Amino acid sequence: MNETRDRILDVALDVLGEHPDAGMGDIASAAGVVRRTVYGHFPSRLALVRTLMERAVVEMTAVLADVNASGAEADAMWVEFIARVWPVAHRYRVLLALRRGEYGEAIHGLLGPVDELLADLVKRGQDSDVFARHLPAAQLSQLAYGVVFAIADSDPSNGTPGARAATITSLLMLGVPETRAIALADDQP
Repeated sequence: MNETRDRILDVALDVLGEHPDAGMGDIASAAGVVRRTVYGHFPSRLALVRTLMERAVVEMTAVLADVNASGAEADAMWVEFIARVWPVAHRYRVLLALRRGEYGEAIHGLLGPVDELLADLVKRGQDSDVFARHLPAAQLSQLAYGVVFAIADSDPSNGTPGARAATITSLLMLGVPETRAIALADDQP
């Protein structure tokens, strides 16, 4: 039972990633099951999207908690976070598109733990004069983090910049000098 449910979720992520407006029937067909099977696991499209978002939040929170435990400078922690969350952000990039639509409120609500951890990290950076103070930590973290998803959401087939560009751009938004941002990004394996 869990195997079928997990397969539906994996397929839904792929299908929605290609076509954010895809319906439950499209997902069922791609998963090789009937619609009733999909609805048996997820009573609505919102329930399916919510479950995908919960998965993403669990993965991102685990990465953030691990990075926060490192004790490094805030800018180095941010770089490590972006490097480790990049595959997660790229995999779940469809949620960015869905967040702008009818599921926005539900998705924003689920992101609370991630938002709080990011705001704490940015506040730590502001307190140690590593990050700028031109905005409150909560807003600044959201803007910098939003850039990461915006770059991840770009079409990779046209040579779109990847994790390095997301790292440098987000650090610049946080007020890290360009030379330091590039050096930190280039230190990543």
